[in-house]
Amino acid sequence: MRMLARLFVVFLPWPLRRWVLNACYGYQLAPGSHVGFAWVFPRRLVMARGARIGHLTVVKGLDLLEMGEQSSIGRLNWISAFPTGTGSPHFAHLPNRRAELSLEEHSALTNRHIVDCTERVTLGRFATLAGFRSQILTHSIDLRMCRQDARPVRIGRYCFVGTACTILGGGNLPDHSVLGAHSLLNKAHTTPYRLYAGVPATAIRELSSDLAYFSRDQGFVT
Repeated sequence: MRMLARLFVVFLPWPLRRWVLNACYGYQLAPGSHVGFAWVFPRRLVMARGARIGHLTVVKGLDLLEMGEQSSIGRLNWISAFPTGTGSPHFAHLPNRRAELSLEEHSALTNRHIVDCTERVTLGRFATLAGFRSQILTHSIDLRMCRQDARPVRIGRYCFVGTACTILGGGNLPDHSVLGAHSLLNKAHTTPYRLYAGVPATAIRELSSDLAYFSRDQGFVT
């Protein structure tokens, strides 16, 4: 029954759907936010003015999806999590686990990506997960302990992630950095203004702090 009700909501015109989502689901969707023809049903959804989600994106299992002003999620993305509070033995050793996705202001997750938010994923201000077919995987099997484990992922402010990258739990891309296409980010880097690339990704070269991408005041690049 709940599935049918949600399917009905998806087909409503956006002004009416926004009202229903706020009034009946307890979401916080600001005027000027918009969700396309998409299956977006986290436990909590917070969208600031100008935040947008494109058509045919799926968001399920998350405790929270939070989107800052003018942030965006494109089309055909699959964003999911192993939900908390189920009583499952999976991740029982992580009582403070947060199944969340946070997009800060003017950040963007483009099209056709797969994002696992079993632990918290953060895109900093003006960051872009660009191209197609990148994967963020916050959970995996801990072979030593023989159990499922999860670690958060952070993409820093004004970062650019190239196409078809893989980012694993514990990965951190420092502020004002670039992750080259087809790279594997599997650790927490800390030095900003670097191009990181390769499998696994390492710092390849320094980037100038005066690059226009690092100081723009609009997230969308024309």
